[in-house]
Amino acid sequence: MRLLTARDYSCARICEKLCLKGVDAEEASKIVDELVAQGWLNDRRYAENYALQALLSGRYFGQRLKMEMRRKGLSVELIAEVLARLEPERDSSADVRNVLEKRFPGFSYSMADEREKRRVLGFLQRKGFSLSVIFRVLKGYNGD
Repeated sequence: MRLLTARDYSCARICEKLCLKGVDAEEASKIVDELVAQGWLNDRRYAENYALQALLSGRYFGQRLKMEMRRKGLSVELIAEVLARLEPERDSSADVRNVLEKRFPGFSYSMADEREKRRVLGFLQRKGFSLSVIFRVLKGYNGD
């Protein structure tokens, strides 16, 4: 209960934490079921909050966001459902431009050397953007 008062967790993560504290897996599963029944745990709420915060903060996008949500113990189906609702309203090109402006102010693709281009490209890929979106934005981006 102390963990849940500070922030939200996925059911899988709480179960994992309980097992690390010495609770056997079957008992941990019962505890998680009880917390879900009482409304303390809700994977859907957790997934929506996590995805929204990741997108708004610019931490993760696209495939990287999906991967991070899987690492948090969320199901593929739940991730797909949550992101289907959140991502259609997102403009990937605008997200790439925002990340570029924040992380690389003054960057100009046409003026940058190959090393700098690779560095920016790698950074954007690690954020989760697809290559097609990255190149579409970089070709027309001057950093002004």
